[in-house]
Order: sequence, then structure tokens, then C-alpha cells
Amino acid sequence: MSDITRSSTVTPIARGGWLDGLRIAVALMIVLYHFRSAAPVPLDQIHPVFDRGYLLTNFFIIDSGYVLGRIYYRRLIDGRTSAGLYIRQRFLRVVPAHLVVMIAFAGLVLGTAAIGMTPSNPYWFAWSAYPAQFFLVQAYGVPGGHGWNAPTWTLSALLGCYLLLPGLLRLAHRLPPWALLIGAAVLALAANAATQAFLGYPVYRMPLGYGILRALPLFILGVAMAAFAARVPVRPRLGATLGLVSVAALAGFQAVGEFAIPSLALICAIIFTAGAIPVVKSVKLVETLALASFSIFLTNELVRIIWFAAFDAAGQAQWSDTVRWIVWGLGLGAAVAGAIVFRQAFDRPSQAWFTARLSSGPLGRSLPKDPPPAL
Repeated sequence: MSDITRSSTVTPIARGGWLDGLRIAVALMIVLYHFRSAAPVPLDQIHPVFDRGYLLTNFFIIDSGYVLGRIYYRRLIDGRTSAGLYIRQRFLRVVPAHLVVMIAFAGLVLGTAAIGMTPSNPYWFAWSAYPAQFFLVQAYGVPGGHGWNAPTWTLSALLGCYLLLPGLLRLAHRLPPWALLIGAAVLALAANAATQAFLGYPVYRMPLGYGILRALPLFILGVAMAAFAARVPVRPRLGATLGLVSVAALAGFQAVGEFAIPSLALICAIIFTAGAIPVVKSVKLVETLALASFSIFLTNELVRIIWFAAFDAAGQAQWSDTVRWIVWGLGLGAAVAGAIVFRQAFDRPSQAWFTARLSSGPLGRSLPKDPPPAL
């Protein structure tokens, strides 16, 4: 512990560095997870690690709490940003892009139906499930978490977490750093024990309808890590060493078994140490891809459905495995390319427009100079 505090200054987080690199890697692994069943040989038959997408979701939830906590900690505590302005920023960051993608899903289903095509799995496009996803309430017990753009349950849960961030940061500011970190870890373990006892699920693998209960302990853990990092300096060399050891340990655990709780702890360590490594020189490609990570998350299901529906209609089932693997691999690239197009065509200009409107308002001077990450 004495080594952790030997540095005299807190390392600021910045674009184009290790945190952005992590976001890119996990976003690409999420695409791989969503595409796993469409491979000529389902990937979970190759190794069970490909069926553990909950680890990636855990990463994004914890990372969201950590990054937003780092960005807003001083601003909210010092009063430079109001809670109202912060909440407007968060909702405008998530909701418009989500609504556009949901409208695209509806247009796809209606358009194909108009020309006589029907989904191979109609259950996944039940209109009864559409309203809950459209209004992002599926993580609060409202039926509608399955089908359509099902991964958006994470956004639904995170919107509730976002509302609590100002209060969580004020509470964190009142607690000693080490007590805060240990308390958040104990809370996450207690939540896991409670959901196991009363619902029959570990907290990190609960059904989508319990999404807010799944996300909140992990989000709080990320916020606690952020408040700790904002007050306790960490030597960059120590952070890099711990990060590399944590990555190696996580890979080793997942190679031989599930090890869910140790893996969760290692994910926390990886995020925390990535934030402790200074960004000496921002890498533009890393920054660009990281900014597209939200679009990758939001659009990859739509691209997957269109891509494989087109090749199934072309008789893909009759092709050789080699050709099918090539088609599948190109589909991964199409998901990334589609996300970049979506970001450039809609997400980036719309966010610039919203930022300009907020900046011209009475609270505009309290906006962060760097726009917050997607999640």
C-alpha cells in the first residue's frame, strides 16, 4: 500500500491511451460474442470462454462507473457542473442514437415483410417486446428484454445508474479512500450473495428484467475505484506492472475455467491500473476506434442480422466450410465498418449539435473540455 501512494500526483485520464485501448478490445470481443453462434462451428463448442459474454458486460458497466466517476468527480464535488446538466449530457449521449437504431430495426422488419420475407426466428422480433426496448425500460422488470436489439438492456440499466452518480460521488467524497474501496467490494459480494439466495442467480448473470439490480453494484464498484483514484496517486510503473499481471491472470483463469468472482476482481484491477498509466502521446487511431465503441455496441446486432440473412438467402448452408468461415470473418469486419459509418453519419454530428446547444446555455461553461466516453 505504501508503494501505491509514493507518487505525488494523480494521473489524469485522457483519450488515445490504455483505457481507450481496453474499450476497443472489449467492444471487438462483444462483436465476437454476438457472432459466435453464426460461425460454421459455434465458437462455444471450440472453447467455453466464448459463451462468457457476461464478463464483457461486467467490464463495460464497471468501466462506465470508473470513467464517469473520474470525469465528474471534481466537477460535481466542486459545483462546477450541476447534477441537472450532467444528467442531460448522459441522456443525450445514449438515447438519440439508441432510438435511431431501434427505428432501423423496425424498418428492417417492416420492409422485409412488405416484400414477402419473414424472419427465420419470428420470436426475436415480437412486436410486444418492442416498446420496452424502445423506451429503455426492459431492465426494470418490464417485459421486452429479448429479441430486437437485446444488448440494450445494459443501456436501460445504466441510465438508472447515471441518475445516482452525483449522490454516489458525494457519498464517496465523505469516506476515507481505502474504506470506500473495501466497502464497495463488500457491497458487490453482498449483492451477489443476496441475489443467489433470493433469486437463484449470481448478481453478474441475472435475467435481463433484473438488469438494474445486476448493474448497480458493479457501477458502484467502478465509481468507488474512480473516487479512490482521484485521491490516491499510483506510480505509473506499478500500475503498468499490476495491469499486465492482471491481464495474464485473467487469461489464465478463463483458459481453464469460469472463475467468475476472481475474474471480476481482475477486471477491476485492469481498469484501475489502465487509468493509472499516463498517456504520454495520444494515438489517433486508438482514440477514433474508442469513440466508435458505443456505435459498435449499439449497431452490431443489426449488422449481424442483415449480413447473415443476406448470405442465408444466397444459399450459404450449401457452401464449403472454408467459404463460410470467410463470410463469417468478413461479417465481423462489416460490424466494425457499419459502426464507424453510423458514428460518422449520425452519432458524431448529432453529439456535436447537442454539445453546441448545451454550451450556449446558461450552464455551458461547466461542460467538460473533453466529451465523456460512450458508456
